[in-house]
Amino acid sequence: MKAVVQRVSSAHVTVEGRVVGAIEAGLVVLLGVAHGDTSAEAQRLAEKICHLRIFADEQDKMNLSLLDTGGAMLVVSQFTLLGDCRKGRRPSFVAAAEPEIAKSLYEEFVEYCQQQGIATATGTFRAMMDVSLVNEGPVTMLLDTAEW
Repeated sequence: MKAVVQRVSSAHVTVEGRVVGAIEAGLVVLLGVAHGDTSAEAQRLAEKICHLRIFADEQDKMNLSLLDTGGAMLVVSQFTLLGDCRKGRRPSFVAAAEPEIAKSLYEEFVEYCQQQGIATATGTFRAMMDVSLVNEGPVTMLLDTAEW
């Protein structure tokens, strides 16, 4: 699994002009599911992100997690994170999991975050979405379970 994690002061996602998910302060997680990913990766990644210390403490040091701040999370499926652009000019998406598997693991990831006590909003799986956010900092992290 791959994730782009952005610290935000607000974010929302719309589908066909209708807001389907919105948060105030917290994290936006763009989530890509790869072939071979399992529930174990979904759980490990969710735990890692929920505990990731990328929020400022009283001394303005990145020392607090989403759990510490009481922030929310907006999770958006994004298979294009698995795009391979090494050859040619058109990305290859052969590394992305099949939609049925990806949806199941995406939903498990969201459920694990909710079990941690995180208020979690989502986009719509396989829909064309418009994601709007205010990246705070900016703070953006890339996580890939294949590298752990």
